[in-house]
Amino acid sequence: MSGLKAGDSFPPNVTFTYVPPTGDLNVTACGIGIQYDASKEFASKKVVLVAVPGAFTPTCQVSHVTSYLAKLDDLKAKGVDQVIFIASNDHWVMAAWGKANGVKDDSILFMSDTGLEFSKSIGWTQGDRTLRYAIVVDHGKVTYAEVDSVRGSIENTGAEGVLAKL
Repeated sequence: MSGLKAGDSFPPNVTFTYVPPTGDLNVTACGIGIQYDASKEFASKKVVLVAVPGAFTPTCQVSHVTSYLAKLDDLKAKGVDQVIFIASNDHWVMAAWGKANGVKDDSILFMSDTGLEFSKSIGWTQGDRTLRYAIVVDHGKVTYAEVDSVRGSIENTGAEGVLAKL
C-alpha cells in the first residue's frame, strides 16, 4: 500500500502499544505497556493520528506536539475525540514524552508504532523512522491524510494544518 487518502477505509488489524496515562507526570514511573487496537477504536471515534520521526527530537518537540497541546480545545470543538501521536520509539519513551509535556489524561495519547508495522504498511517511513504525517479518521473513514516532506515543516501535519481541513 502506498499511503492513505481521503475516502479510504482505515485498514484492519492496525495495533499500537502504549502505556495508559494515570495522571502521574513522573517520567521515571514506567507503567505497563498494552496493545491498542486502532482499527477497532477508530471505527467509533474521530481521531487525529500524528506520526513523528521521534519523541523529544527538535521539530517534534518544539513545534509539532506543542501545536496540538495549544490547539486541543479547537480540535475538540471540531468534533475530534482523540489525538494520538505515534513514532518508532518504544511505548515507555512515548509515555515519558507525554508526561514531559504535561499530558495527564487520554486527550492526547502517545504510542509506539512497534517495528514501524503500520507506517511501513502505508509506505510512509524513512529508514528506521516514520515520516512526519497526519491522518484524520472519522468513524473508520480517512478524511485527511498528508505528509510533510520538507525537513522541519509541520505545515500539513501540525494542528493548524489539520484544523484547516476539518
